[in-house]
Amino acid sequence: MQLYHLPLSGHSHRVRLFLSIIGADHKLIEVAPEAIREPEFLKINRFAQVPVLVDGDVIIADSNAILIYLAKKFGKTDWLPEDAAGAAAVQKWLSVAANEIANGPCAARLITVFKAPLNAEQVILTAHKVLKNVDDALIGRDWIALDRPTIADVALYSYIARAPEGNVDTARYEQIRSWLSRVEALPGFFPFVETAAGLNAK
Repeated sequence: MQLYHLPLSGHSHRVRLFLSIIGADHKLIEVAPEAIREPEFLKINRFAQVPVLVDGDVIIADSNAILIYLAKKFGKTDWLPEDAAGAAAVQKWLSVAANEIANGPCAARLITVFKAPLNAEQVILTAHKVLKNVDDALIGRDWIALDRPTIADVALYSYIARAPEGNVDTARYEQIRSWLSRVEALPGFFPFVETAAGLNAK
């Protein structure tokens, strides 16, 4: 398997994190930000995004889809359950990762780390709304979807962990801070590179 990735991408990190946790053999291919629009890369992902997983003739271009693929390929039913209720619980939070997290903490970090032309006030407000919801959802439980870690926790981790880089202060979210520590204590945990951006620069 080959994983095309960008080290500063939280979407890339969530896949690298899961690969590390499950101990799956893979080759990393770093893609420069400007290279994702080159014809060669567009052959494997027409949307010009990382990460992309290439496994023989199979090409998966979407971080959450890759998490599902890896869990299914390696039979990790503890990380992605087969039962309807469990699978739905995980999918709900994968959708949050793809929407509210992407439009909140991720977008805020895009402004400070990648100079994205977004409305900082708006995306920071969105970030705090989703972080409050995640924090509330973690009350009385260790993991976001089930009574054990799943790919939902993996999908949420990266951009929540680095939210301060987008000027999103997470100090008030006690449940999230405890949850981050639990994720970071998982065997095989792989840290997301930090930048001196946003609150980290102060």
